[in-house]
Amino acid sequence: MPLPELKGTLTDIGTEELNHLEMIGAIVYQLTKNLTEDEIKKAGFEDYFVDHTTAIYPQSASGSPYTAASMQSKGDAITDLHEDMAADGTTV
Repeated sequence: MPLPELKGTLTDIGTEELNHLEMIGAIVYQLTKNLTEDEIKKAGFEDYFVDHTTAIYPQSASGSPYTAASMQSKGDAITDLHEDMAADGTTV
C-alpha cells in the first residue's frame, strides 16, 4: 500500500470480509451439527463429511477449496476495490 494512512482501512475491510465467511461457516455448522449419518447421506454431504466432519472448510459448490488464487490484485487501491465490489456483485 503506497499510502500508509490507508493501511488500517484496507485491513479493516479485509477483516470484515473474512468475518462474513466466518459467520456463514458458523450458520452452516449450527444447521448441520446434529445430523444423523442417514441425514448426511440423504442431503448429499457424505463426501464432505468424510473429509471434514462438522468442521468448516470453505469450498465452491464443485468441491474446489478456497484459495487466494481466485482473487484479483493489480496493486492500485481503486482498481482492487472495484474488483472486490465486482466479485461481490456490488455496484459502484
